[in-house]
Amino acid sequence: MAWERFWDGGFRLRMRLIACMALLSGLANSAFGEEEARGVKAENWVQWRGPTADGIASPTANPPLQWDSKTNIAWVADLSGQGTSTPIIWDDQVFVLSAEQTLRKSLTPVLNDERAKTVPDEFFHRFLVTSMDRVTGKMRWQKLATEQVPHEGRHMTNTYAAGSPTTDGERLYASFGSRGIFCYTLTGDLVWQVDLGDMRTRFGWGEAVTPVLAGDLLIVNWDQEEGSFLIALDKRTGKSVWKVDRPEEVTSWNTPLVTTYEGRQLLIVNGTGSAKAYDAQTGEQIWACGGQTTNAIPSPIRFEDTAICMSGYRAACAVAVPLGSRGDITGKNLVRWQAAQGTPYVPSPIISRNRLFFTAGNTDVLSCLDARTGKTLFERWRIPGVGSLYASPMIANGHLYFVGREGTTVVLKDNESLDVVAVNTLDDAIDASPVAVHDQLFLRSWTKLYCIQNSVQGPQPK
Repeated sequence: MAWERFWDGGFRLRMRLIACMALLSGLANSAFGEEEARGVKAENWVQWRGPTADGIASPTANPPLQWDSKTNIAWVADLSGQGTSTPIIWDDQVFVLSAEQTLRKSLTPVLNDERAKTVPDEFFHRFLVTSMDRVTGKMRWQKLATEQVPHEGRHMTNTYAAGSPTTDGERLYASFGSRGIFCYTLTGDLVWQVDLGDMRTRFGWGEAVTPVLAGDLLIVNWDQEEGSFLIALDKRTGKSVWKVDRPEEVTSWNTPLVTTYEGRQLLIVNGTGSAKAYDAQTGEQIWACGGQTTNAIPSPIRFEDTAICMSGYRAACAVAVPLGSRGDITGKNLVRWQAAQGTPYVPSPIISRNRLFFTAGNTDVLSCLDARTGKTLFERWRIPGVGSLYASPMIANGHLYFVGREGTTVVLKDNESLDVVAVNTLDDAIDASPVAVHDQLFLRSWTKLYCIQNSVQGPQPK
């Protein structure tokens, strides 16, 4: 959706009306749809990539433009263990997932998959769900979801807590992949948990399973080396509602996009075999479009009536597929446009107005296409000071935020010339995507959570 719509006065009034209607009808406790996300949930960061699942913050968000380790840091919280998942926010709570290695070693041999390029971890890990106070950074509550020995290793740039949580404002849904899917109340009471088995990921590089909500369903993408599937769980009970196999798919580490088109809720899922659309309520496959690269990590985003899917591991692919497509349209002229240069490996793309921004591989090389036509607007523009990136970009209050793996965040003005506003440095490893709510910016490193806010001098007491 075009960025200027967020600033249209009539649209903002409609958001308020939607919010009021949702509260009166009890819709605030259901999973968000697009209209609801822009209404009652728009001011929260309910899932990875924000209220509309595209990296665009609420119109009320006004995060800082400049900071460093001594300036505009409201608080810094040390986290238990490690994690690379993005935190989410509901009202005054920030929810974070992490995995903490214990001193206890497994008494039984850990499976060593000869295909793996990593060494199995033989230590127990505590898989933790933590609620932090958004204003003070103090811990509200922390729950031990499970304590287990991981069945396979992980890539040196991955952690055992790489999947992000999500919420409907009533419950919190946390995924530790092979260690289980967990549902909590927002006060930390366990409602249900489900074990979907052990994944076998490419070269044992590990997991990043982020669930998404679609109405009353919690949907999990379980792409692995063999036996891939999509599963929809009843969000209230954890019971399986539908499950569909993805026999041509392997490990992908991407998060599906839930969007509504012509009255039907669609689930758009990227994949090495092809990008596919499913009926979110039944699991019926609607369309497929091949051409993606191995390790299809970037998540799909929507522009007008198209789904844009990208991948960029050792090759490049971007396709714009009409949401109303049917069947396999691979290689047909039904694709709106396609591109084969400069696409991302890990980060997902982002759209402002009709401008589609993405970085090449995991590098700082930025390109921009017209999201409507696929025409190149510019390419190979280097973002200053960032280096490599895993985090996906964010747009807030007329600015683009790009977060590098070594803790540098570059803020660009969302104008035609992309003026560099600030290059902000924190001496920390950051792979999680940025989060903006009201006047606060949250950056999660492997071991810390930073709250950045204007007119604050130095880290405040925890």
